[in-house]
Amino acid sequence: MLQHAASPLPAWEAFYVITGSSAAALTGLQFVVMTLIAERRRRADLLQISAFGTPTVVHFGAVLLLAAILSAPWPSLAMVELLIGACGAGGIIYTILILLRARRQSGYKPVLEDWVWHFILPPIAYATLLVSSFGMRGDPNVPLFAIGAAAVLLLFIGIHNAWDTVTFIITEQSTRPEQTSETTTPS
Repeated sequence: MLQHAASPLPAWEAFYVITGSSAAALTGLQFVVMTLIAERRRRADLLQISAFGTPTVVHFGAVLLLAAILSAPWPSLAMVELLIGACGAGGIIYTILILLRARRQSGYKPVLEDWVWHFILPPIAYATLLVSSFGMRGDPNVPLFAIGAAAVLLLFIGIHNAWDTVTFIITEQSTRPEQTSETTTPS
């Protein structure tokens, strides 16, 4: 009978319980952010939401998916390699789509910080997943650390972007003059 090398995945169980749980909880936070946006006097259009709000939920969802993939009792790492690679490739494609959406929307002009956190760091995280998936066939220890780093980066991206959205909403509302029915009704 052939002896299979012990899978390195069980050693990562606690890490993915923490990151997956965090991603799930933070997805709830993003729903709170979207509620705040809905209560604003000046509402964001769909292009703004799809360029700046929805990606945050997708990044949290990617971390949750990574946690599920890496916590499942796989008989071999071949399926893990395939699924992590698919997450990476899909994430890269998605970040290109959100970049195009951000360029089409006209309600908000992104600043350097937005470019970094919304359009530079996410593809780095997803490219790390894609490249790491190819390294799973040899010694999977280094790729697993890179995948873990990408998961944490996606969590921090989501946290930053959700917080940035909330602070933008709060500061925008506090600097905008209150509109009354007289100023909004045409004469």
